[in-house]
Amino acid sequence: MSATEVIATIAAVVIAAPLVLMTATFAMEVVVGLRDVRRAATGSDAAVPDMVIVMPAHDEGAIIATTLARLLPELPEGARVLVVADNCTDDTAAIAERAGAEVLRRHDATRRGKGFALAHARDHLAGRPPAIVIVLDADGATDRGSLIAMARAASDRPVQAVNLLSPDLTAAPMVQVSNFAFVIKNLVRQRGLSRLAGRVNLTGTGMAFPWPVFRDAGLATADIVEDLALGLELARRGLLPRFAADATVWSAASSAEGTLKQRTRWEGGFLATSRTRALPAILTGLRAGDPRGLWAGLSLAVPPLTLLLLLDGVGLAVLGGLVLLGASAVPALLLGALLAMSLLGLVAAWLRVGRPFLSAGAAARLPLYILWKIPLYLRLARKRPTGWLRAGR
Repeated sequence: MSATEVIATIAAVVIAAPLVLMTATFAMEVVVGLRDVRRAATGSDAAVPDMVIVMPAHDEGAIIATTLARLLPELPEGARVLVVADNCTDDTAAIAERAGAEVLRRHDATRRGKGFALAHARDHLAGRPPAIVIVLDADGATDRGSLIAMARAASDRPVQAVNLLSPDLTAAPMVQVSNFAFVIKNLVRQRGLSRLAGRVNLTGTGMAFPWPVFRDAGLATADIVEDLALGLELARRGLLPRFAADATVWSAASSAEGTLKQRTRWEGGFLATSRTRALPAILTGLRAGDPRGLWAGLSLAVPPLTLLLLLDGVGLAVLGGLVLLGASAVPALLLGALLAMSLLGLVAAWLRVGRPFLSAGAAARLPLYILWKIPLYLRLARKRPTGWLRAGR
């Protein structure tokens, strides 16, 4: 083997190694997550814990009445809703009060964001704390059974329900693909993560906490992915978030413009969190001989679906060029096989759970969706979003 071939092979291994690791982790979580999670065996006569649903709301006057009209009839006996009107410039608070919710008004121009709103609710509840606190977004919808399932599952540690966007096969193809990506992230991969790591990620809505956990949690933060960061911190303390597979919360899908705005917020925050926390989590799992902790770190290192596919495509092109220069073909073949496995897993997930969210015609436009997202990633490479961004409703 010539010096050029050796250098080309080394370069191929260096390029392929992180992509192989991320793609293998993604593929495994999807495959493992295709099977339904066994439902919790709690009897219908089991006691329903005392609960409060906390709903942070920032300028949600256009939708808050509709949200509460759906939610209030679903409340178990004794449950109540606490709306935190956070730095609102509209009539969110007044509308929520008229709808029948308890309302807190919060104004603090320097401490803005969902985390501060939750901390404000916690301070208010401390005088008469409930057994369980459930966090639901201001556009969220759920049912009585899901609320009870979340509350019962949160007896000793945090809980995350299945968090999905309402399916709409008449929506723009880009919106449908994004909705399907939500299914992969918040249903399929959460199932896989639950089985492989014994925990899941918190996703911001449909979260339930025992009062002692909520009381002591580090809520007052401006982190735009405060839910993800909170789940990681609680897991570090041994409070591994549990997956409530029999509870579902729904949010309204947005327009194409609103979807891109919300994905900018979430993916920017996720990538920033992944860069700082994934590698330490992997190393901690290795040092402790903890395979579940190791898997949680590997899962955190996997970028959002579209970015992963984009990186794999670029990586394969570069590896193909190195093969032409004499590099070993093994790295390229391994990455190609894992990418094919991932795509087959996505097809299986679409057949099993994704068809209500993504039509076959919209699925065929996945390459265009990837191109649609490239400007987003270029912007994120220059500057991470820092504000509490809300998608257009």
